[in-house]
Parts: sequence; C-alpha cells; structure tokens
Amino acid sequence: MAILQQISFFALTGVSVWLFSKKAGEIKRNIFLGLPENLNDNASARFKNLIFLALGQKKMFQNPLVAVMHLFVYVGFIIINIEVLEIVLDGLLGTHRLFVPYIGSLYNWLLNAFEFLAVSVILVCAIFLIRRNIIKLKRFASKDLNGWPRSDANYILFTEIVLMSLFLTMNACDLALQAHGSEHYHQTGPFFFSGLISPFFANFSESSLIVIESTCWWLHIVGIFAFLNYLPYSKHLHIILAFPNAYYARLEPIGMMKNMPTVQNEVLYAMQPELAPTDAPAPARFGAKDVFDLSWKSLLDAYSCTECGRCTAACPANLTGKLLSPRKIMMSTRDRLEVVGKNINLNKSFVDDKKSLLHNYISVEELRACTTCNACVEACPVSISPLNIIAELRRSLIMEESNAPQEWNGTFSNIENNFAPWKFSPDDRDLWTAEM
Repeated sequence: MAILQQISFFALTGVSVWLFSKKAGEIKRNIFLGLPENLNDNASARFKNLIFLALGQKKMFQNPLVAVMHLFVYVGFIIINIEVLEIVLDGLLGTHRLFVPYIGSLYNWLLNAFEFLAVSVILVCAIFLIRRNIIKLKRFASKDLNGWPRSDANYILFTEIVLMSLFLTMNACDLALQAHGSEHYHQTGPFFFSGLISPFFANFSESSLIVIESTCWWLHIVGIFAFLNYLPYSKHLHIILAFPNAYYARLEPIGMMKNMPTVQNEVLYAMQPELAPTDAPAPARFGAKDVFDLSWKSLLDAYSCTECGRCTAACPANLTGKLLSPRKIMMSTRDRLEVVGKNINLNKSFVDDKKSLLHNYISVEELRACTTCNACVEACPVSISPLNIIAELRRSLIMEESNAPQEWNGTFSNIENNFAPWKFSPDDRDLWTAEM
C-alpha cells in the first residue's frame, strides 16, 4: 500500500511540474513576441526595486492597513509552503515528518510560526472576500471585472482558506495520533492553534484519525499542485512575475516619452537633405497596432497585472465618467496575447486572424480619453505602465491611420507649419514686445 502511494505521489508530482513548466514556457514565448528593449542597466537600482516594490510591497503601504493584511496573505502563503518541501519528500520517500529527527525542537517552533501565519491567512482572506462581495468596494465592483475576473479572485481566496484549514486539521489529527502513541507519528511538541482543535479528535479511533490525517495531507498537496497549475491562467500569476517586472521596471523619470528615431530622422532629413541615405528602408510601422508591435516589457506588464484597480481608481479620465480604464487596457492586452499564443500553439506560427489589439480589444474612445498624466503608473504597486501601451496605440492611430479628432489635427498642423501649437506665424511671435 505504501509503495502504491509513493508511485501515485511521484506521478502526481511529475504531471503537475510538467504541466506548469509547459504553460510557463508558453507565457515566456508570448512575452518575447514583443519588440526588444534593453533594460539591463543600473543593476543596483533594479535590485532595489525588486526588494522594495516586489518583496517589500512599498507602494501598498500608502494604505497601511490593507498593506499589512496583504503582506500576511503573501508572506504567510509563501512561507507556509516551505513545508511543502517536507510534504513532497515525505510523499516520495514514504516517510512522515522527515525533518523532525534532524532539526529537533526547531521543528516545533517553525510549525507554530507556520500555524500563526495560516490563521492570519484565513482571517485576512475572509476580510478580502467581504470587501469584494459584501462591502463591494468601487474598484472591485467595476464592470472591468464582470465574468471570469471576478470569479477568479474569489476562487483564489476560497482556495487559500481551504488549504490553510487542511493544514491546521492535518496537524490537529497528527497531535491526536501522537497522544495515541501511534507508530510513525513523531513527537513534535505542542502546536498552539491545531492544539486547540485537537481535543475534538480525542475520542476518534486510531484508524479514523489516520484516515482523516492522510486525507487532509493528500488534499493539501493536491491543492498546492492544482494552485500551481491554476496560477498561469489567473491574475495571481503576479505572485511570480511581480519580481522580474519590478527588476525590469523602466528607470527613466515617470512620464518621459521616448521619441521614435524614424520620425526624428524624417525631420532631420527634411532640414538637411544631404544627410539622407539613398537606400534607407521605409519604417515598418509607427506605434503599435497589435501585441507584436509592443515592447516585451509591456507584454510582461500585461501578464503581471494584479487587476487590483488602483490604476483605474486614480485615473482622472475614468473618474469623470470617460470610457478609459487603465486596468482594462492591461487585461485586454493580456487577453489578446493569450489568443495569439493559442493561435501559435495550433498553427506552429502565427496565422493572421484579421484581429488586432487596436480596435478589436481596445477602442479609439478609450485611447483618446487618456490625458497622459501618469496617475495610473504612479498608483501601480508592481511597476506596470498602461501609459506605454496607450501611447504606442495612439501613435499608430494618428501616424498610420491619420485617425485623430479635428482639434488635434489643428494642433498638429500648427506645429508643422508654425513650429508651435498656436495659429500664429513665427515672425509675429515677438510683436507683443512692441507694446512695452
């Protein structure tokens, strides 16, 4: 029976790791469908971002209470899963609490710390469920989250509560079996929280306790592996991608827009024709129409989005009732990228599906509503920039499709002819000084 369990566990582990690795590889491929962008400079500043933004969650602490609760969930879930190492080794080797003989009393201290975090995770997840579904905070009630995104958040919170409850129940049964003097159940010392539950199992038979403990053990590890393979399909992929996204954050001042070399050269050659190369190729595209035209960093942003809605809550265009939602910009980019990825999986290379990010996923009205104020970039806790995507799509609209409101066209014409947004000849600009 023990051998059969080991074989089953080995198979479960292998399949889970293979499925996760396969999907992770697809996501990496999808991200690098984007254009190259060199973000390897200034390693010290990048490590600082990684530590303070991703690990320390610096921006979250603008709302300290929520930040502390989120930190408990995040740290609790990650640290508790250190115990998964022991569970995996127990499953593969057919042992029980493998580490007890090797670390002695430290084991009891660690498990009590894990239990404290487990209870914290349960309480905080319950509060987050209440905020989303009963209090219904405005940014969680938004139509951006209608359908799957809203369910996704709830599924994860419920799953974390279930996993932590299984962990505590497993420990409580283990303590009861230790009290029975059952074979293979090492004396670990008392566990505080599961010790409060353990008396409930005092009158259970040894065989019943073993069944309950084993069931909780299996459900816990199956839940962990299921969660691992759910992550790539969920907004909670940010648990992993927040770290590279913070490291590769753009370090130039927020709001600094990069000029397009092709446009700069056109202006230069118009002013100095002798510098124009005779065989210069025409620019492939101005701005971005689809995900292939965006930087790989913008595509990493899309996969790293937590859908928390802080960007949309800070957006002045959204606050005044306009269609723009920076969160929806990121979600739409990720949706399009996933469709492109499935297309490549099916056809081995991308086959034109007559759709694009611009128009089919993100509308002209959304793009025109943006004031480029950078409020969304400032608000994001994991260094995502919806503005980069908006700016590139607007460039395509204007420079590829000549699609701009009449007011903008007037401004563009003035800049082109008068070198300023105003409809005054450059020769008349200093006439105001004659009155002085």
